[in-house]
Amino acid sequence: MANSTLQQTLNKDEIYTNFTVEEADVPDSGDLIRLVSMSLGLGVLISATVVGNLFVMVAIIKDRNLNNLNNYLVFSLALADLLVALLVMPIGAIYEVNEEWTMGAILCDLWTSCDVLCCTASILHLLAIAVDRYWAVTNVDYARNRCKKRIYTCIILVWVVSFSISIPPIFGWKDPEFNTRIEVEKKCLVSQDLGYQIFATCASFYVPLILILLLYSRIFQEARKRIRRRPGAASQAMLLVQRPPPAFTDSKRSSSSPTSSFDPPSYVVDTTLSCNVQDNATTTTTSQQPVNGVKVVQQNSEVSTTSSGRARERWRHFVRKSSKKQKKSKENTSAKREKKAAKTLAIITGVFVVCWLPFFVMALLLPLCHECEPNFPIFSIFLWLGYANSTLNPIIYTIFSPDFRSAFKKLLCTMSSTQRPL
Repeated sequence: MANSTLQQTLNKDEIYTNFTVEEADVPDSGDLIRLVSMSLGLGVLISATVVGNLFVMVAIIKDRNLNNLNNYLVFSLALADLLVALLVMPIGAIYEVNEEWTMGAILCDLWTSCDVLCCTASILHLLAIAVDRYWAVTNVDYARNRCKKRIYTCIILVWVVSFSISIPPIFGWKDPEFNTRIEVEKKCLVSQDLGYQIFATCASFYVPLILILLLYSRIFQEARKRIRRRPGAASQAMLLVQRPPPAFTDSKRSSSSPTSSFDPPSYVVDTTLSCNVQDNATTTTTSQQPVNGVKVVQQNSEVSTTSSGRARERWRHFVRKSSKKQKKSKENTSAKREKKAAKTLAIITGVFVVCWLPFFVMALLLPLCHECEPNFPIFSIFLWLGYANSTLNPIIYTIFSPDFRSAFKKLLCTMSSTQRPL
């Protein structure tokens, strides 16, 4: 009887102990709020990255204005960013929420390799776009004769280099503590071997960063040189203005009897042409003739041979000036586009530096200084700041590219119309 009572008491204590342990495993309200908010935030970031880059890719495929060689590199960049969102960020989010790696060494190996592959491809595409833009700005023949073979070669080279940087750890280029770090410390990091880290960080970030900054600097200098040179070359007679020009008048006959006028095209030429004719000239008929894209109302006059020849010569001079004016207007528009393209490239490059520089400084510092290892939140912030670069690229295209904005609006209108009930 005593033994039975003792056994019941022990069982009750065991049940109470188990219940107490299970209660302790339940997260408190603060931890629960943190987990939910972190999960929602990372989910929104991943979804935005997927949707944004899919929009870029679909827009380039479907829109005629975007489906050209200039945007093939942009398409491949969007593909790299999409792979970051699909292959890298979801597993990273699980790792982030759990605060420890519980998925084994093999998956850690594959995940870190995909991470290096996709992120390096994204960075190298920015370098390729900078190189392509530099050639287009400094070499007119390149922009005119850009061929598919060169663009495809550039894209293939980017992916091959990215693959060659990401694959060595799978074949053994790891630090000795790689497996111990996964099994004991529950951490999944890229190989911390010093040689590999120097090779990977330099090839993935530092060398591309230096080249991108140099190329952008040259692009900016070239664009500024062209923009400053063109206004100085234009004379006052060739100035573009926003108001309608005065009519062509005969110097002997003022505004009471104008001899000709024209309707301006898309730009306005602020030029007054005075034609001195003989006093015995009399106007007989009026005709309209399109000359060099400018509609002119011309009055035929009976004039002497000398004044007629002089008038024809001045008319030919005006037509030549008008033709030059059209050419200058096109060049001025081209200069504005080049300036805008350089500005867009600068913003993309600036965002890239802000997003990735903290992570790569930390990545190179860790193998050199084990005591400098940051705590988990700082490491996570730097890592996800780098991932966010894949989210921001399509947003930048939306804001600064009218063609992309127009294509996105068309896609949204198409999607909304297909979802309407019949």
